[in-house]
Order: sequence, then structure tokens, then C-alpha cells
Amino acid sequence: MKANDKREHLRTSLNARVKVVHESLGEAVFATRDISDGGIFIEVDEGYGLQIGDLVKVQVQGLPIPAPVLDMVVVRAVGEGFGLKFVD
Repeated sequence: MKANDKREHLRTSLNARVKVVHESLGEAVFATRDISDGGIFIEVDEGYGLQIGDLVKVQVQGLPIPAPVLDMVVVRAVGEGFGLKFVD
């Protein structure tokens, strides 16, 4: 990790598709860039309206059985996407 990197958990590259459901934005499917014990980073086209603090439901797609739906919160926003943290 970089010296100025304040992330708590080690990230692992992960290329998966996830469905993100937002109360007012509806649902959309995005690619993930990485995952950690704390959350995931999703790659999103510019203009998707998530804001830091928004709560979303996330579910991995394309598995042989339905994956669990996880509650997450947006904690980081950059040009290429959003960092989502698992909600306990």
C-alpha cells in the first residue's frame, strides 16, 4: 500500500458483475475492480448518481445459485467508480 493510503483492509483484484440496488436510482449491474474484508470497488460510468453516504443493496451475479444480498454504504467516489463498505 502507498504511504498515504488510509484503507484498513488489503484489497484483492476481483472482476465480477454485481447488481446494485438504490432506493431512488433503481438497479444496475456493474463490474467490480477489487474486494477486501471491508468492501468492494465498483466501476461505474460517469454520471451514475450515487453519493457518499448512500445505502445500497449489492448482489454478485452469474453464480450457479443466487448470491446473498448485502447491505453496503458508499464511502468513496472517484471518476471511475465508487468504494462501497459492508454494513454490519
